[in-house]
Amino acid sequence: MVILTQPSVLGLRIIKLLEGLPEERLQSLAAQCKWRRYEPEQLIVSRDGSDRDVHLIVSGTVRITIYSASGRQVTFNDERAGAVFGELAAIDGKPRTADAVALESLLIASMPPTVFKQLLLDEPVVLHRVLLQLTTLVRRLSDRVIDLSTLGVQNRLHAEVLRLAREAGVVNNHARIDPAPKHTDIASRISTYREQVTRELSALAKLGILAKDDRALVVRDVGRLEQLVKDVH
Repeated sequence: MVILTQPSVLGLRIIKLLEGLPEERLQSLAAQCKWRRYEPEQLIVSRDGSDRDVHLIVSGTVRITIYSASGRQVTFNDERAGAVFGELAAIDGKPRTADAVALESLLIASMPPTVFKQLLLDEPVVLHRVLLQLTTLVRRLSDRVIDLSTLGVQNRLHAEVLRLAREAGVVNNHARIDPAPKHTDIASRISTYREQVTRELSALAKLGILAKDDRALVVRDVGRLEQLVKDVH
């Protein structure tokens, strides 16, 4: 981690939560944030840690994850430039619920909880966006609990690949996921082991639904994959 002394108003302009705020407000917020750079695999915040800042991702990608007592990794989400994380601890003052790890070189602006709470009071549009973000989080976690409770590994993998395909963009029933996700990363998302992910991806390839193309994973028949997911749900 490298601590920076020069705040960046330009960096805050890409933060979706702050979109549309006046320049002078962004300047004030930038001056009240702590600016840091992180390298890949560096820990930003730890579960149960004492840090309560809200972290604004100016560049790079952050993985929100936890490790079970047995050492198995469970990944919740990857947050990219323009996103924020850590708002739960800032709001209720309680310990973190997960670790945040840099996936690539990062620039982060860390906003103290007092500044964040005052921002919510002063800017109704920011408050509204935070409420929407928390609502999305609750819905996402609810869907995940249902999937983990009712679906087998094969079905969970189908749903995850479909999610990645839609995120990458579907054109003419095809989607190109570039770069292809690591099997260990998929396993951490759907609560299983890398070997099971490899086996199920191979099965989809034999069905003609998936194919590898250089470093990308290509979904050759999104409609058929959607049907596999629909048949179970």
